[in-house]
Formats: sequence, C-alpha cells, structure tokens
Amino acid sequence: MSEATTQQESRFDHDLVIVGGGPAGCSAGIFTARYGLETAIFDRGRSSLQRLAHLENYPGFPGGIDIETFYDLLHDHAEAAGCTIVPDLVETIEQDGSGFAIEPQGGERVTARRVIAATRYDGEYLRGLGDEEAMFERYEHDGEEHERFDRAYPEMDGTTPVDGLYVASPSAEADEQVVIAAGRGGRVAKRLIRDVRLEDEGFWEEVVEHHRDWVFLEEGYRDGDWEERIREHFRETIPEGSDHSSAKLERLEDQHVDEKLSQLISREEQAERRVEGQRALATRLDDDVLRAELDARGLLRAEAVADGNTSE
Repeated sequence: MSEATTQQESRFDHDLVIVGGGPAGCSAGIFTARYGLETAIFDRGRSSLQRLAHLENYPGFPGGIDIETFYDLLHDHAEAAGCTIVPDLVETIEQDGSGFAIEPQGGERVTARRVIAATRYDGEYLRGLGDEEAMFERYEHDGEEHERFDRAYPEMDGTTPVDGLYVASPSAEADEQVVIAAGRGGRVAKRLIRDVRLEDEGFWEEVVEHHRDWVFLEEGYRDGDWEERIREHFRETIPEGSDHSSAKLERLEDQHVDEKLSQLISREEQAERRVEGQRALATRLDDDVLRAELDARGLLRAEAVADGNTSE
C-alpha cells in the first residue's frame, strides 16, 4: 500500500465508500481494492438487479445465470479483492474537510476520502454536496412537479464538480443493461485510481498512463535487465522542475517497479489461479446440478467403482 494511502487511513475510516453493491458498485470496488484502497461498499440488499428473474446477456454465462447466484458472485469477488460489504442503507453524505462523512440508516457514521455513488435510485443522499439545481432536475408526473437526480450531472468518467465525489449510477447510458453498468463501474474506478495516483501519491501523467490491471506470464520478462529498463523509463519521464525530494522520487520509483513486477506470474501460479478461480465458482453452484453433471459425464459411477461402492 502506498505512503499516501497510509496517511489517508489516519484521517479517514476508509479511502473510499461506494454506495450500492450491484454490478456498478462491485465492479468499481474490485478495481479500487485491488489497487490497495481501503474500500467499503454499502449495500442495503435491495439492488434493482434483484428484481430481475434471470440474467441473459452477461458474457461468460452461455445459459444465462440466476440473479441470486450472480449477486452472490459479485459480492464474493468484491470481498476477495479486499472490499468490506456493509449491509446498510446510506441516508446522507456530507462534506467533511477534504473528505466525506457517511451516515447510514442503522450503523455508525463513517468517513472517507472519496465516494462513488453506484445506486440507480433517486440520489437523495447526495443532496447538499453541491449545486442542487445542477445535480437535480425537475419533471412532472400526474400533474405534479417532482425532482430527481440529473443523470447528465456526472461526466462520462464519473467525475463531478464536487471534489472526491464520483457517480457510476444513476447513469443515463449504463442503467438499463447489467454488463454496461459493470463497465461503467470499472471506468469510474479507473478514473478514481488515476486521480489517487496524481493527487495523493504524486505520480505524473506518463507514469499514470502506464498503470494496468493486467497479469502476464513472467517468461520473457524476468531477464537480467528487465527491472533496470523499468527504472530507466521511470527516470526519463520525471517532469522537469519536479518539486519532489530525491527521497520521494526514490519511493515512487520503487512503488512503480513493484507494481510492474507484481504483474508477472509463473506458469505454476497461473495453474493455481485457474483452480482457485474455478473452485470459487463451484462453491456457488447447486449441489444437485453438480451431481447431475458429474453423473452425466460418468464421473460419479467411475468413482463409485474405484471405491468399491457398487451394487453390481
């Protein structure tokens, strides 16, 4: 974890609070937690996703997937990445110095440096954070005038006029399809991480743009001068007139090198991750479905014969 993140922890309960534990919120949290930001996802357990009967168009599930299993997998992934899932409803958010104070319905008030709104509901909890005329729009329904969150308020990358406040949902372009909502969460998280690297950690554009959330096989990379080439590139990009101390630059260089080297894994680790990934999926599958599939492949019968557990 970076020095900047460690410093934030002394001032705030969390680096980031995400309001909403559906596809957008969990997708954002997976990115931010894996980067090392202490991330809490407030989810009241009534995501709009849970009103669906079955999910058809999410890639990777050729037979579709039932909502309960998909929702559980979303939360499993977020928690595995390092997020804390808080089963509570956020009622209000107030600015608190350079961060925010989050007031939940049932739990204790918490603070965070940044907030991502990721619930498609009306956004009432955001009132008071900025220019309400810009944040909310008026409309008529059944002859009465109402207000709702203006989905055009945030930029495409989720940024808003309020420093530290990002919006993944409500979103005009992402709320109607689950896969787009998840992509929206990832886009907003990517922008937030970029801001953390620039504003809090002290990196500059050329290095920020080289941060990737990818993993490669180490073959072909871990030669004798790979690390030195990373260091040379880093030093070449240091802006002229940088006001960072030499000690600060050394820390940033080491962090940059560690990030790059952590993206490389061996074939053995690749195989281990493959098994771990499939096991994580298997824990959410119905036992009867698993048995039926194994039986259809003849695996249960073969195992019974091998153990001598057969009536024949």
